[in-house]
Amino acid sequence: MEFNEAKAQFIQTWGKLGSEWGINRTMAQVHAILLISPTPLCTEDIMEQLSISRGNTNMNVRDLINWSLVHKELIPGDRKEYFVAEKDIWEVARRIIAERKKRELEPVTKVLQQLKNVEGDKDSKEIKEFTSMMNQLDSFVGKMDKSVSVLINEKENKLFSILFKLMK
Repeated sequence: MEFNEAKAQFIQTWGKLGSEWGINRTMAQVHAILLISPTPLCTEDIMEQLSISRGNTNMNVRDLINWSLVHKELIPGDRKEYFVAEKDIWEVARRIIAERKKRELEPVTKVLQQLKNVEGDKDSKEIKEFTSMMNQLDSFVGKMDKSVSVLINEKENKLFSILFKLMK
C-alpha cells in the first residue's frame, strides 16, 4: 500500500474508532494526523490535510488539549502556534480513560449518592425497590471507578499483566 493511501486509511480508521469511544470523528482525525506527524503542525497544516475549516480545526485542537492528548509548541522565530500529540500510545490510552472517568463515571457516582437517600415512606415497596437498585448501582459503579483508577495509575507492564490475566 502506498504511503498516502495508508495515511488516509489510518486517519479514517482512527476517526471511526474515536467516534466508537465517544469522541467526535473530526477530533479523532485531527489527533490521528498529529500522532503520525514527525514534526509539530500548525492550524493551517491540519486544515489542509483534513479539508476542514479554521473554526472546526481550532475547536477540535482545543478539545484535544483539554483531554491532555495534544500540547502547544512554539517554534522560535515563527508566530504561529504548533501542536504535538502525545506519542506514547499507552499514555494516550491512560489519558483517554482518565478523561472518560471524569466525564462519565464521576457524575453518575454523584447522582447515585443523592438518589440513595430518597425521602418517603421507608416501608413502601416502591421506595425499598428503588433504594435497593440505587445501592446496587452505586456499588457496581464504585467498583468500576476503582478498577478504572487502577488502570490509570499503573505502568504499562502492570497494565499488560492485568489485561492478560483478565483475558485468560
